[in-house]
Amino acid sequence: MTTDQEISMSVTETGATVWLTGLPSAGKTTIAYELAGRLRGEGHRVEVLDGDEIREFLSAGLGFTREDRHTNVARIGFVAGLLAANGVKVLVPVIAPYADSRDAVRKRHLAEGTAYLEVHVATPVEVCSVRDVKGLYAKQAAGEISGLTGVDDPYEAPESPDLRIESHQQTVQESAAALRALLTERGLA
Repeated sequence: MTTDQEISMSVTETGATVWLTGLPSAGKTTIAYELAGRLRGEGHRVEVLDGDEIREFLSAGLGFTREDRHTNVARIGFVAGLLAANGVKVLVPVIAPYADSRDAVRKRHLAEGTAYLEVHVATPVEVCSVRDVKGLYAKQAAGEISGLTGVDDPYEAPESPDLRIESHQQTVQESAAALRALLTERGLA
């Protein structure tokens, strides 16, 4: 005879990678952490692979050339895929400015049979530069840095994301709720 605990332990949760792409200061990380809190509160296994933390620990030494950015995205995609294949909801708030890099991650997930959603946090550069959470836009304007995505370095916005969030037109909670609704719609939560 099995107990309820044994039954619940034998049920595997569906993992998924949810990639939130957008310009610096678009709101990707804030939305990801808001959603992570909601999902954890519902009992889901969740990890947030924050782009800044990944750069520090997994991709230290990489610069911001197109090749280095592709390598960074590929590494993050690999880790996200491993976690998602093991029943974790993986939220990835990472710019990933190039469509071919994001497509490569999607293809790898699909080849492995792992769910992958692309979410475009579509905040206009004018709004991002006012938010300027890390001071990047101010440094770029002052000539202290170059290669800022969406300003003097390319950002290829997704043409057909699974969800487009206009974070400048809704609250963080509304954005997280829209993303949570997408997970439900796709049978992932």
